[in-house]
Amino acid sequence: MTESASPHISQPRIMVLGVQPGTPPFRIMEIDGVVVGSARAVTDVLETAALYGINVHDLDDPDVVRWVGGDKFTWHHH
Repeated sequence: MTESASPHISQPRIMVLGVQPGTPPFRIMEIDGVVVGSARAVTDVLETAALYGINVHDLDDPDVVRWVGGDKFTWHHH
């Protein structure tokens, strides 16, 4: 398979990992493959991204943010 025939797999700059148990529960955030902190809500994701110069216009865009173990509404451990 040539490179042009392979499917596009995006590598977003922001990854929000699965919910971790805690009081309150949190999600670990990575930017450019480096753990940069934790998020307890969508606002934390946006604020942390802004600190790294990333303006997020669409939290549902997989080329911008990859949500692992849930989506932008998943903030509690099941």
